[in-house]
Amino acid sequence: MLDTDLKEQLQTYLERVTRPIEIEASLDGSEASQEMRGLLQDLAALSPQIRVDENGDDPRKPSFTLGTPGQDISIRFAGIPLGHEFTSLVLALLQVGGHPSKLAQDVIEQVRGLDGDFLFETYFSLSCQNCPDVVQALNLMAVLNPRIRHIAIDGALFQDEVESRQVMSVPKIFLNGEVFSSGRMGVEEILAKIDTGAAARDAEKLKAKAPYEVLVVGGGPAGAAAAIYAARKGIRTGVAAERFGGQVLDTMGIENFISVKETEGPKLAAALEQHVKAYEVDVMNLQRAEKLLPAGADGLIEVQLANGAALKARTVVISTGARWRQMNVPGENEYRNKGVAYCPHCDGPLFKGKRVAVIGGGNSGVEAAIDLAGIVSHVTLIEFDGKLRADEVLQRKLRSLPNVKVIVSAQTTEVTGDGAKVNGLVYKDRGTGETHTVELEGIFVQIGLLPNSEWLKGTLALSPRGEIEVDAHGRTSLPGVFAAGDVTTVPYKQIVIAMGEGSKAALSAFDHLIRTSAPAEQQQAA
Repeated sequence: MLDTDLKEQLQTYLERVTRPIEIEASLDGSEASQEMRGLLQDLAALSPQIRVDENGDDPRKPSFTLGTPGQDISIRFAGIPLGHEFTSLVLALLQVGGHPSKLAQDVIEQVRGLDGDFLFETYFSLSCQNCPDVVQALNLMAVLNPRIRHIAIDGALFQDEVESRQVMSVPKIFLNGEVFSSGRMGVEEILAKIDTGAAARDAEKLKAKAPYEVLVVGGGPAGAAAAIYAARKGIRTGVAAERFGGQVLDTMGIENFISVKETEGPKLAAALEQHVKAYEVDVMNLQRAEKLLPAGADGLIEVQLANGAALKARTVVISTGARWRQMNVPGENEYRNKGVAYCPHCDGPLFKGKRVAVIGGGNSGVEAAIDLAGIVSHVTLIEFDGKLRADEVLQRKLRSLPNVKVIVSAQTTEVTGDGAKVNGLVYKDRGTGETHTVELEGIFVQIGLLPNSEWLKGTLALSPRGEIEVDAHGRTSLPGVFAAGDVTTVPYKQIVIAMGEGSKAALSAFDHLIRTSAPAEQQQAA
């Protein structure tokens, strides 16, 4: 089942296990069950601590639980955790086997202190790069707190459940039978939703923080680079971010990051966070900025957060990035995660054998159509322009696929549905003005990015597209405030460019600091 190299690596990891691991499998005569049996037999052969029992009677087949004698742990994998989920399996084995996690001690205590009974069910796909974060977070919580149970379910393997529960995007989380959340979440984000007092406690901690010399708002490539460059100058640096890694977390394959031939977004995001935390940087996750106030008499700029707290700093670097642009047509929001999706890698497997559309004819749209064509029955690619804008090599590949139809000069005007899920879209032929309806089950929107700058309107100069206007040094229209990355007017939204701009903005902020004395320093000099 597992190749030799993978077995050797896994055996090394399993040497860290300090207590027995009991695996109970529920299997039937299906091919998937045979595959799971092979995987579990490989695991048992790699460590004397692992014992496999195939007498489970769970209705979800194939599936298996992980446990250890004397501990009330409830973790189940319904499906075969390979692909992106293999790491989730390895971590679950280690944690059930007694190896400690790297989670901060205060967060561990918060999980252990949760009062209530929580049954989480997470639907994932093996090609989803966002799903492992959710699966790993909930598995760890189930190890730490016996009142938390978690079942990770491969949506592609349990299609009947996906249909009956109308799961049309992954990761999709249910809590005690009700929809809890969609999309990437970590332990802290899950806690913020179920621990009602967490936000208020967090706000009080933030209010007590001393001012920073450089405060970076945003944790993507630009923000990470800015934080590292600022910290290397030996100045007090903080990072406030909604989610560290930003849009990189939603990027599947990265093949143009210079010196690294190929990597994946989540891996790069994790490396960025590790690099930042190697310095004395105060990283504040799950923090959404809502307002920027210019420096007052104390010379400090203020950033107000959604939880009611405020952070102050002598300089600020804004790197809040961008998000997927929406079509803004009737039905899009109503059917978001009910057939309207933005991540073909994550959600594509849920549409196996179905008809889908891809909106957008740039590189992202054509790549999405190519990937989906190998999963779904038919792809209709719709482009507003009179021709596709993707690289020619991608267009050639697209044209070679028999189950793809390309429609250009077409304006999508409506997403239609039956109240529960998407059943089609309407587009207008820009040449004739005629409208047409396409019957389908899924729509993947790939039409570019929208800067995350709404909170800055009226404070900083923004371009007509909403991007922060910056000069060659990353300076904005407000003294002491700098900006970098996809949220700015700098052209070409690329990871390497964002990193360079973030580094430059931090250096410019440092230059501003050494040329501008703080009010207290001015008084002492007088």
